[in-house]
Parts: sequence; structure tokens; C-alpha cells
Amino acid sequence: MESAVTPPAAVPTSPELSVVIPTFKERANVPELIRRLDETLAGIAWEAIFVDDDSPDGTWEVAKEISRRDPRVRCLRRVGRRGLAGACIEGMLSSAAPTVAVMDADLQHDETLLPKMLEAIRGGAELVVGSRYVAGGSQGDGFSRIRAWGSETATSLAKRFLNIDLTDPMSGFFMIRRAKVEAVAGHLSREGFKILLDIVASSPTPLKTVELPFTFRERFAGESKLDSLVTAEYLGLLFSKLSGGILPVRFLMFVAVGASGIVIHLAALKVALHLFATTFAWGEFVASVAAMTWNFLLNNQLTYRDRRLTGLDFVWGLLTFYAVCSFGTIANMGVATGLFEMVDTGPWVAGFAGAAMSAVFNYTVSATFTWRK
Repeated sequence: MESAVTPPAAVPTSPELSVVIPTFKERANVPELIRRLDETLAGIAWEAIFVDDDSPDGTWEVAKEISRRDPRVRCLRRVGRRGLAGACIEGMLSSAAPTVAVMDADLQHDETLLPKMLEAIRGGAELVVGSRYVAGGSQGDGFSRIRAWGSETATSLAKRFLNIDLTDPMSGFFMIRRAKVEAVAGHLSREGFKILLDIVASSPTPLKTVELPFTFRERFAGESKLDSLVTAEYLGLLFSKLSGGILPVRFLMFVAVGASGIVIHLAALKVALHLFATTFAWGEFVASVAAMTWNFLLNNQLTYRDRRLTGLDFVWGLLTFYAVCSFGTIANMGVATGLFEMVDTGPWVAGFAGAAMSAVFNYTVSATFTWRK
């Protein structure tokens, strides 16, 4: 006698589209965004993947509470790591849907464009970008003048140096075939705020791209986490891609900060010698401390904004940075002197090699001791 077989439970429809939404302190926006997605994606098998960087306002709690009632909503809570690009990558790679979209949680991106984007993908496009710069698109009131200028400058540089044929490579609102992300995942930077340029620049062949206009709206609730430093991060990504990915974005930003520290050093030295009439030795000491302090502050704000130090950690970080830079100076002098005296490379080559050694040393050691994860 054959045993009865219990029929399997109904299997839910696999999503055709995953909407990846990186979040940090967006608690008030999550319910409204889900409501709008439910309305605009009616008739489409979709899911929303919130990737939250352990928001102190409990954004992840709100998303998980909604997911208990709505299986289309998922939440990845990241503890001990931050950064919009990394969150987008993790969210896209966690999807099994053939198509993934990326959008912000603040409702500045027009969710009603998603069905049109998906239609373009179904029609053969591999990438669909929500652009503010094609006919019919605009920045609305969501951009400050500084951010608008930075966005336009970064767009121009991307077109010129990387041959990126997009009107809005700074856009954070796009849809792409997941297989295209999987193919370049190992080459993408987890740092910074702009992932679209990285994907396009890392693709071995040009992606079949469609750009659709949208108006960048005012945020629904909360405060923006983006500022003028985002443009600097974008430039770091640009030069990293120009190097073929050999030089990491964070290292390039660290070196750029160090270069600005030279200006601070010379200015502080001049003030010490001419305004306070110190000896050269004392003036050089004051200038060195001023430059190291400047470098620490700027690195803390920009290069390591995802690991930004505050409170007592800030004080301890500053002290460790002084120590790291002091050893870095010794390494600089040792390499430069050795090359100049033993190899007879000439002062400029020896000096450059010493500076490069110092930069690598400072970057590596400060990442370990000052801005450790």
C-alpha cells in the first residue's frame, strides 16, 4: 500500500525585482517608503531589502517589524561596518531576483519610475539610470548649490577620464541585471557613497544602458548624511579606477589629505618664524604638530568617515596618529638617506621614495591602530 504524500505548502512567487535600500538613521521614512512601493509596484513580484548600518535610531527594528507582517520586506543589519557603497553591494548580492534596483530611503528618488525602469530591463536594457540631466529631469529643491556644483564637476571628470557615457554617473537611483553586478563584485569598492560609477567603470564590456528622467525631491523626513565631502570621495574613486584599481580609494584620499598637510606645515612654519620669531627647530616642531593635527582631523572627517572617532576615542586616536606619523617620518628619512647615500639615486628620486614609503607606512599602521574596525 502506497503511503499518502502530503502536498507541499504553496510556494510564494520568487521576486522578479529586488529593491535595495541602504539606510542609516531613516526610521521615520521606512513605513512610508514601503507604502509607496506597494502602491507603485502593484502586479510586479518584488521585494525590498533594507541594508542598515546599525542605526542608533532603530531603523533596522522598524524594517524587521514590517517584515514580520510582510514577507516582501527583508532587512540586513550590519554591525561594525558602514558605508553606502558597501551596503548596496551586500544588498544586491543577497538577492536572488534577476533584476535589482538601488534607491535611497529618504524618498528623494521617485519610486513611480521603477515600473518604467523594469520595463526597459525587460526590453533588453542591462542598466537603467534615473537621471537628473536628461530632458525632463531636474534636481528640484533637493540639492544645495555646493552639491550641485560637485555633482556636475564629478560628472564631467568621469566622462573625460573614464569615457563614461552617462549624463548622471553620480546618480544613486538605478536598476540593473543582477548578473552584471555579480560579474564585477570582486572589483567594486566598499568605500564611499557612489556605486553606479564603480559598476560601470568595472564592467569589462559597455552595458546596454537607458537613462530615464526624474526630479530629485526634498527628503521626506530626517537629515541628510551627504555633504560636500562626497565629491572628494567620488574623485578618489575616479582616480582609483584610472589606476586600474591598484590604488585603493581610501589610500588615495589619505595621500591627498597628506598633500594638503604640506601646505599647513609650511604656513605654520612661516607663522612661527616670522610672527613669533622662534628658532627653526621650534618652528619645525610646531609646524609638524600642526600638519599632523590637520591630517588627523581631515582623515577622520573624510577618509575614515565610516569609522569616525568621537569622544575619548577621538583623543586616543589623535595620540596614536601622532605616534604613527613620527615613526613614518623616521621611515621616510631612513629610506631616502639610504637611497641617496648608498645607491646614488639623486636627491629627488630618494626624496620621492622616502615620501612614498612614509605614506604607505602611515596609511597601513594608522588603519590598524588609529581607525581600527
